Amino acid sequence: MNTQKYVQKLKIAFMSMLFLAGSMAQAEGCSNRGVLDNRYCDENKDMVADAPQDSKNYKNPSTLVFTYTPVEDPAVYKDAFADFQEYLSKATGKRIIYYTVHSNAAEVEALRSGRLHIAGFSTGPTGYAVNLGGFVPIAVKGTSEGFQGYNLIMIVRKDSPIKKMSDIKGKTVAHTSSSSNSGNLAPRALFPKIGITPGVDYTVKYSGKHDQSILGVLSGDYDAAPVASDVFKRMSAAGRINSEDFRILYTSPQFPTSSFGYSSELAPELAKKIKDAFYSYRFTPEMTKTFGGADRFFPITYKKEWQVIRDIAHSTGVAYTESGLKKLAAKDAAKKAKKAAKKAAAAKNKS
Repeated sequence: MNTQKYVQKLKIAFMSMLFLAGSMAQAEGCSNRGVLDNRYCDENKDMVADAPQDSKNYKNPSTLVFTYTPVEDPAVYKDAFADFQEYLSKATGKRIIYYTVHSNAAEVEALRSGRLHIAGFSTGPTGYAVNLGGFVPIAVKGTSEGFQGYNLIMIVRKDSPIKKMSDIKGKTVAHTSSSSNSGNLAPRALFPKIGITPGVDYTVKYSGKHDQSILGVLSGDYDAAPVASDVFKRMSAAGRINSEDFRILYTSPQFPTSSFGYSSELAPELAKKIKDAFYSYRFTPEMTKTFGGADRFFPITYKKEWQVIRDIAHSTGVAYTESGLKKLAAKDAAKKAKKAAKKAAAAKNKS
């Protein structure tokens, strides 16, 4: 089967994918799984799924599917990871293909279904991927000195009358999506501490993505937006925006960036090859430029580096459960339907 046909088959599967919770076997003889879904086990209590207890359930496909979190322009990241995919292919002896997903929920479901093997997940949705998809985060982008972090920043246009956070009251503010850390969860956890409660002191409108929030503020669709500082910097470096056109009202403590890892259901010897490839690979100059100076994948653990993210999620009432992911998927579907209706209406008006 050629790559085009294989990708098309994946596309159909992704679009029609159901969560399959009822048909998935529960991990038998498991003494500890913590908050993981009941098909996974965590005997060593590191908060991520162990490899299947029965070696007959190990997955060792001839083709490995890789993807990166659905943010900004998908084509940019497909190209950015091309060299790494070649390196990964040589390290594993497997064919590697890239498949673009268009929502966080779809990415988690693809992993859980076994159709996605290696991935980069946004900071917030990483918890869903771990608990529900058996994701094993092993790295974030970084340098020899440490992992690459980012901050939640609250932006307004430079010519906006909003000069400080208290001026946000009564305004319309763009959050990105319900599962996003810096675009939704962190503002809901951190802003009340400075006297601003999202949804109470200002109207929340979901934009869908960080770049759409940023461009929406610039165009005047929103009065302000909490966004990830790394996305803001990349858009500025790429010439998509001029950072001088904005004012930053608030900067949070540093969070880890997107996590990279693999499915816990992969055969252990294959998982080790993937892990070693991540740690030994060095970014091309083009990748370093794309990813804000990062030159490698820096080792992390979900238990340690994601503690602050889990705390933020829990403080806002978010649970990395099946029902939580279904709500996320429903919101994604509603946003897509609204966007499609708007596009259809515009086309009708043109004709």
